[in-house]
Amino acid sequence: MNYYSLNKNTANVDFREATIKGQAPDKGLYFPESIPSVAADLIKNISGYSKEELAFEIMLPYVGNTISKTDLQKIVAETINFPFPLVAVNREIYSLELFHGPTLAFKDVGARFMSRCLGYFSTQQKNKVTVLVATSGDTGGAVANGFLGVEGVEVVILYPSGKVSPVQELQLTTCGQNIKALEVKGSFDDCQAMVKDAFMDVDLNNHLTLTSANSINVARWLPQQLYYFFAYQQWIKEHDTAPVISVPSGNFGNICAGLLAHVSGLPVEHFIAACNVNDAVPEYLRTGNYQSKKAVPTISNAMDVGSPSNFVRVLELFQNNYQTISEKISGYTVSDEITKQTIAEVYQNDHYLLDPHGAVAYYALAAYQKSNPEKKGMILETAHPVKFPDTVEKVISKTIEIPESVKPLFTKEKQSELISPNFSALKNWLLSQ
Repeated sequence: MNYYSLNKNTANVDFREATIKGQAPDKGLYFPESIPSVAADLIKNISGYSKEELAFEIMLPYVGNTISKTDLQKIVAETINFPFPLVAVNREIYSLELFHGPTLAFKDVGARFMSRCLGYFSTQQKNKVTVLVATSGDTGGAVANGFLGVEGVEVVILYPSGKVSPVQELQLTTCGQNIKALEVKGSFDDCQAMVKDAFMDVDLNNHLTLTSANSINVARWLPQQLYYFFAYQQWIKEHDTAPVISVPSGNFGNICAGLLAHVSGLPVEHFIAACNVNDAVPEYLRTGNYQSKKAVPTISNAMDVGSPSNFVRVLELFQNNYQTISEKISGYTVSDEITKQTIAEVYQNDHYLLDPHGAVAYYALAAYQKSNPEKKGMILETAHPVKFPDTVEKVISKTIEIPESVKPLFTKEKQSELISPNFSALKNWLLSQ
């Protein structure tokens, strides 16, 4: 499997080079030359596969011969060694809980897979790899945990000051070792722009081997397909029709991975791009016109993205055909007030506690079902509610029980460096290290 740049002005590369580079030299995102078809027998007999067997079969075509089959089996087994339960919230809506990994967020899968791939590749080269990652919340903690102690890899995380939750901040600033956190006096879009500029700076790239751990990197983006296959494994035990899937969407890597799984052969009735007021894509789905927006802070902070990088991959997946895209995906915009109301109502009526991102997805799916009452579906619950205590505890008037895995964080001290929201500040910091 080779990958081409979506800007189509540079040479194609294999999975190894795409992972190490992160972004193509022409500033484009890498995209697979062809979309593998999942065998019909695999879908038909999916219940007979273990999670590890299924993950290996899905990822093998994308990795090709850049990683041995034995090592790939080990990598996927370590990537997914925690549960992905599909839980009934009520008779119409299920929740795929993706927060049972080490940092209580769905991004654990992509971060763990990528870190292990980079660790494998780093043994084949002399230079240390520097991973740059911008985070609006959960990516930073997942990347920090996934890469902690990986030899030959240094990680630099940029996050917007004051715009991530306390647990999120502790997860990305307390690791030490090969993990460094830069607190940017700006927005997530500022952080993301700084990282993109770093990849394009000739001087910086002459001094460092840079790659990205954001979902622009194929090794972060592609394994997110696995959630959807695990969900379907559980779904078909109780249903004979494909689900509608509502995905809380910020940078659009997650829903794009789900769409890729669907194009590969996974049965899905319909996708919902559930957004907060940062709704450039829902606006496109409503009007056919795409226009990036300046990011606005919300209580579902991991989705505060005004210019979602991965949307170009969605366009490529469907050959930029608006009609096809709008038939397959519905977009919803959900305000903070509605998000809070949804958390309260679901907790009161169904005794299920949503985090703000899951609440956005829930409201969007319920709204879709009002027009399509025969359709049952699921939301992707992407983070544990404990990550958002200020919002959730006020809504339900109760204290959220802190999971045992999180408690040690509160004994650690934050370690970060405050920098200005411009590329020159990042460049100077990187060259000084």
